[in-house]
Amino acid sequence: MILWRSYPRSYIKALKFTRYFPICHVSNRFTSVRKCPNVIIVPVTTAPFIAQKSNNEIKGLTQNVTGNNIKGNLWQPSPNTEFKNMRSYIKKLSKFRLTSLVVITAMSGYAMAPAPFELYTFLSCSLGTGLVSAAANAINQYHEVPFDSQMSRTKNRVLVTGQVTPLHSIEFAVISATAGLSLLYFGVNGLTAILGASNLFLYTSVYTPLKRISILNTWIGSLVGAIPPLMGWSGCTGNLDVSAFVLAGVLFAWQFPHFNALSWNLRPDYSRAGYRMMSVTNPALCRQTALRYTALITLLSASAPILNLTSYWFALESFPLNAYFCYLDV
Repeated sequence: MILWRSYPRSYIKALKFTRYFPICHVSNRFTSVRKCPNVIIVPVTTAPFIAQKSNNEIKGLTQNVTGNNIKGNLWQPSPNTEFKNMRSYIKKLSKFRLTSLVVITAMSGYAMAPAPFELYTFLSCSLGTGLVSAAANAINQYHEVPFDSQMSRTKNRVLVTGQVTPLHSIEFAVISATAGLSLLYFGVNGLTAILGASNLFLYTSVYTPLKRISILNTWIGSLVGAIPPLMGWSGCTGNLDVSAFVLAGVLFAWQFPHFNALSWNLRPDYSRAGYRMMSVTNPALCRQTALRYTALITLLSASAPILNLTSYWFALESFPLNAYFCYLDV
């Protein structure tokens, strides 16, 4: 069903610079463009997905062509760079829901810090953290296109399906990272900007490539998740103390039961894409690690009142939940 094998070599050579291949539909099957006057142009990146469509679905793709009468545009550009579409693509490229959670953890760090609340620095810290997180997610997807295409969970991402070009993703990442770090440095303070830059580097240059090398990627990823509350804390106080690291430690420890449980159900996908996850390479260690760090969450929650991070009611109220959490990990 892949068409270009039937085309003349010179035709293929000319087409490879355009990133488009002609596809036509005759008698419920694909044929050479020479045999069909009605040609629909689709991007190369979507050809494998069209090849997997059923005959009825393929008819839907070609319903705008009947005989020699064309009822719509003969072809559609890919990617479609209209502004109304780019807003949706950028939202997906930045992993908006994940970025929102990162911003919330930074806000939590700011709110719990023992310093006066300032609306300007709070908004600057929140927005700057969100922009840096969006840039990191865009770069991550840029690097993982070949592997995302092999996983059911990620095969429909905008870079995999060709809705956004790699150049667009890098442009967005550069603009977002520059704006975010500038906002953190000039609108908050230097320490918060350094934490944001460190997180961007760890996620894109250490965690992302390490996923295919060693299970240590989970520890690096957990460290990345623990830094945003430190950014919020430093944004409010201008420094870091022991209480800030307790807050970050809880989030660091939480990453293991959270991600290990998530990856357990995605073992076939991770194995197919070649990712080195504990759930794939060492299932027993995956369970043990989740239990150990859940117990660590219990200890850190108990230490929070001692360090004046919260009241003793928090330790009493959180203990039954943490104990049940440990029970589920056994």
